[in-house]
Amino acid sequence: MSQPHKSRATESFYGRRKGQQLRGRKQRFMDELLPQLRMPIEQPFTGDLAELYPQSADRTHLEIGFGGGEHLAHQARSHPEINFVGVEPFINGMAKMLGEIEDNGLSNVRLYDDDATQLLDWLPAQSLDQIDLLYPDPWPKKRHWKRRFVSQVNLERFWRALKPGGHFRFASDIDTYVNWTLGHIHKHGKFVWTARSAADWNEPWDGWIRTRYEAKAIREGRPPCYLVFEKA
Repeated sequence: MSQPHKSRATESFYGRRKGQQLRGRKQRFMDELLPQLRMPIEQPFTGDLAELYPQSADRTHLEIGFGGGEHLAHQARSHPEINFVGVEPFINGMAKMLGEIEDNGLSNVRLYDDDATQLLDWLPAQSLDQIDLLYPDPWPKKRHWKRRFVSQVNLERFWRALKPGGHFRFASDIDTYVNWTLGHIHKHGKFVWTARSAADWNEPWDGWIRTRYEAKAIREGRPPCYLVFEKA
């Protein structure tokens, strides 16, 4: 059973919320479309997440920090049979994703524009099939590592929200964050790393779309790493 939404200060979001001022259709999306698609975490919810979408689906995937929405929009277009939840506090990225939803008629996406931990605490237990954390802020300075989203507390949140056999997928071009994540997974003890060979972490997953961020990382000599962990 999900817990009531906690009234608290932001716990795990330290990045920017605002960039360039929104105008025209982007501001309209934020004013009119986002309220229709925003996950209703103000009240406790214990039902099936499919109730929040116009179509039923057997699978629900969550993407935390979708940036400009390139990966999320591609997944939603490619898999209309799956329902998606996207989290992004940065309003310019949210506005861009809303444009993708309207322009492509994506009815299988719902959104949240605040701290992902609030959504994770609200979600019913065992309600997600997959959680994607793709290129999260690495907080490269050691004194800021405690701000990294991967932590024992958040791994426990993932474990609670995922169905048995569900997957947590992590991608990064920062080797210290990759090692950090593997260390936290080992310490947590409730996920199994699914890799069987080097190709499993060196090659992108099936259906992967290369984002502008990833292309820049490769140009600058930072090869990506793709990790998949299964709920034990």
